[in-house]
Amino acid sequence: MASTKITEVYSVRASPYKDTSCHFSSDGKLLATGGYGKKVVLWYADTLKPKSTLEQHSCLITDVRFGPSMPRLATSSFDKTVRVWDADNPGYPLRTFIGHNGSVMSVDFHPNYDDLICSCEGDGEIRYWSINNGSCARGGEAQVRFQPRLGRFLAAVAENVVHILDVETQACRHSLQGHNKPIYSVCWDPSGEFLASLSEDLVRVWTFGSGSEGECVYELSCIGNKFHSCVFHPTYTSLLVIGCYQSLELWNMIENKMMTLSAHEGLIAFLAASTVTGLVASASHDKWVRLWQ
Repeated sequence: MASTKITEVYSVRASPYKDTSCHFSSDGKLLATGGYGKKVVLWYADTLKPKSTLEQHSCLITDVRFGPSMPRLATSSFDKTVRVWDADNPGYPLRTFIGHNGSVMSVDFHPNYDDLICSCEGDGEIRYWSINNGSCARGGEAQVRFQPRLGRFLAAVAENVVHILDVETQACRHSLQGHNKPIYSVCWDPSGEFLASLSEDLVRVWTFGSGSEGECVYELSCIGNKFHSCVFHPTYTSLLVIGCYQSLELWNMIENKMMTLSAHEGLIAFLAASTVTGLVASASHDKWVRLWQ
């Protein structure tokens, strides 16, 4: 595990409020953070110096996601809206989507169709939105993440099960079971071949490689600090970074070895990774954002 040790590169006190989400732009140059402050801050990822602030939401921001190519990002909020922004001209949102009946908990861009985003609310309803014409289609479930690269599948969390939906037909292809407690986080590896699902006491990694769709290939039980967030390391393909209370757990899945890294003074609410720069970002309830490499 010595070769996969990561160290802190930069840190900044992000705001007076707790951050609940962060995400890197596709070129790795920007990092977006958002949370209880009702605003999104865009940071230059190489220095963690602020670039701009996006202010239109009236409640807690639950998720921030950059688009796959254009300098766009989407935000979801307890104010029941989804907003799409131009990162280069962030004064006002390009689109404000209204239609959810409850707090919007998650949002994501399709990796190949810049026009398509997906959002879901707390009661499990999914909506697919067209940025260009504002149209909406509806489905079910909770937290959502599109499969990278191919965009063939959408991972949607419902309590302790991950449903794998066919993006074209919206049919459920797989129901990934094995968690006894609610799932806090799901993340795909950059290739789209593996999906990790995380509850406070268990991480399961599923494969979507040829001929083995939906099979659990790695599993890690919590023996101490409860799990809360996760992301695949952008450089070390066998390493899953897990956010806990104050610490990061580095799990080498193939060797089934763990390394604990003191990281924050509060819960690590969200993790993000950039395959371009090799950086991992951690956003914590201690109101700090830290970069690791």
